[in-house]
Amino acid sequence: MTESFYYPNQMGRIILMSMEEVMGRNGVNALLKLASQQSLIENYPSDDTKLAFPFSTVGALGGTLEQAYGPHGGRGLAIRIGRACFNQGVRQYSAQMGLTEMAFRLLPLSAKLNAGARAFAELFNQFTDQRVRIEENGKKLFWHIERCPLCWERQSHEPVCHLAVGLLQEALYWLSGGKIFNVEEQTCIAMGDKTCTIVVDSAPIL
Repeated sequence: MTESFYYPNQMGRIILMSMEEVMGRNGVNALLKLASQQSLIENYPSDDTKLAFPFSTVGALGGTLEQAYGPHGGRGLAIRIGRACFNQGVRQYSAQMGLTEMAFRLLPLSAKLNAGARAFAELFNQFTDQRVRIEENGKKLFWHIERCPLCWERQSHEPVCHLAVGLLQEALYWLSGGKIFNVEEQTCIAMGDKTCTIVVDSAPIL
């Protein structure tokens, strides 16, 4: 099958640098070898917006993480990598999304979370081949990934997009000024579902 969906190089680089932060350089090199991605060893993508980091590579890295560390260990690492991804680089987009403006900072928490989620969804929809749709009902916010690189070409009996869960956890922590929210993936394309849907409780736990 011809690969036709991509992340920009910049996001591929952010993922690999975040993996390195969590696992160390040797850990990443071993994982890349196991995932048959040797071409990326000591050769991360350029820091540019060219759509050239394949979804198949993103999916392979996630699958290999679980293969190497087991489902439970792989899940924990993927969540930590997702949190690091936000701090490594996704946050650098916050200014262009208007999330650092005073008007945004003064919004009530629920409005801030909704506006922030929509801005992040738009970031993926505009600059990547990932497709995200936001839905909310007052008590919960639904992050529907309709074209997902994290479980690309994967099959599983349970949700596997843990990196996205970690990314959203850290984004919410940052948006809310240090509050912790319940974030859980409930459906996953790898399980045969139509979307990878991550549900966020609008009220923080802490």
